[in-house]
Amino acid sequence: MWTKVPFYLKATISILGLCLTGFLVVTGKDILVPVAFAVLLSMLLLPMNNWLEKHKLPRVVAIILSIIVALVIIIGILYFLSIQIAGFASDMPAIKKQLLEHAHTMQALVHQTFNITGREQSAYFKDAAAKMKSEGYVQQTLLSMTDGVLLLVLLPVYTFLILYYRPMIRRFFMDVFPDKEAENVSEVLNRSKSIVQSYMAGLMIEMAIVATLNTIGFLIIGIQYAIFLAVLAAVLNLIPYIGMLIANVFCMLVTLTTSQDFSNIVWVGVVLLLVQFVDNNILMPKIVGSKVKINSLITILGVLIGGALIGVSGMFLAIPFIAILKTILEKTDGLKPWGMLLGDEITVHEPSIIYRRLTTWRQKPAAIVPERVEMPPTFEETAGQ
Repeated sequence: MWTKVPFYLKATISILGLCLTGFLVVTGKDILVPVAFAVLLSMLLLPMNNWLEKHKLPRVVAIILSIIVALVIIIGILYFLSIQIAGFASDMPAIKKQLLEHAHTMQALVHQTFNITGREQSAYFKDAAAKMKSEGYVQQTLLSMTDGVLLLVLLPVYTFLILYYRPMIRRFFMDVFPDKEAENVSEVLNRSKSIVQSYMAGLMIEMAIVATLNTIGFLIIGIQYAIFLAVLAAVLNLIPYIGMLIANVFCMLVTLTTSQDFSNIVWVGVVLLLVQFVDNNILMPKIVGSKVKINSLITILGVLIGGALIGVSGMFLAIPFIAILKTILEKTDGLKPWGMLLGDEITVHEPSIIYRRLTTWRQKPAAIVPERVEMPPTFEETAGQ
């Protein structure tokens, strides 16, 4: 029945479905975001949990041990970052002083170029600050911090429940579809699990390598807060394309306020660009991109849409869930073209008729060699024999 529906009606229904999904995500993001992170974490911990259960540990004990290991790693990373942030914050007065000097220099440049006085510029910035305060940006920042703490509290609980009830969840997906689709459903579940595990593990390895390369480069340059900036750039690199751009701008601004040598700013940009080149051409394809085969256009759009709907969490969650969606579309009849649109496989079609005619016309015709025809022997030849 669905195959007989016109394409424009199918497209309209699909667009309305996407709009409804976006509305539900924005409305229920406080509930959906912790659950989404718990799903990713539970898939990442599943191999460890299965290994512990194979060694005769009860399921509850195996799940608790897996979650404890994950929490220790997460808390260790957060503690390391907090130490680096504390060292950076202790020098904030000197950074502010240096930043004010650069601001005065910039004001003089703007005054010479655009004939805008320093008083007018200061009034503009005061108005912008008052507008930000009136719109509640401080409250939004506090709310985002509260959401982060709430996420850390709910994440272990959701992860435990998902790992504990995973046989029931799998049986639900197998029973909710017809028996003839059981093989496709099982393959989608297995591929989704494999993709998420490879993606999450690859991200951790990639982040460690990028942080190490950034640290080595910044220490060679000799800038302040080398480890802090290197780790921060590696964490921001988890957000595809956009994160590294933000890291470049932030690291160069911090170097501008803490260094008197302008060449250090240039070298910071060079180091980040070189590391990004290595990451995009070696680390990402080999470690992360071997399983998550999504083209760059969909990746950028997914990150931007996820950020617009949910925020930073949406930017991070966009890629694995697009990969899962691609797997589902590729196994659903009637939706395979949409799955192909998300992928990065570029199909090479056969040359068109016009192209074949043109190439044939341009080729020089081969020389025609007449076939040699055997003639019967003459009378003289026969008499001579």
